[in-house]
Amino acid sequence: MRKESAKDGEVQEAIQLFSKLTPIFQNLSDINRQKIILTLGTYDQLNVNQLEGHIPLSRPAISHHLKNLKQAGLVDSEKRGTENYYFLTLKTPVHHMRTLMDLIEHTCELR
Repeated sequence: MRKESAKDGEVQEAIQLFSKLTPIFQNLSDINRQKIILTLGTYDQLNVNQLEGHIPLSRPAISHHLKNLKQAGLVDSEKRGTENYYFLTLKTPVHHMRTLMDLIEHTCELR
């Protein structure tokens, strides 16, 4: 039985948000990317060498994960001299996740 409050427009909006959030969910499923996000959350900005001191990965591996996180919109960087300093950019992804959770709660029966 369909919830009375569920509207087709809300369902379509939820589907669009799922699509928009898929790269974020994929990135968050990796334990090493989770560690990078949590480490960056503890500091204002870090470069790859500094991250290497907190996460047991090689610099190339950290750089690879940072590239993926940046493409997903979870981190950004600022160049200072020859170094890139990375920082979290979670405001928009978190807003989209909250909106999605609200739509799911409103359109789906929770048991």
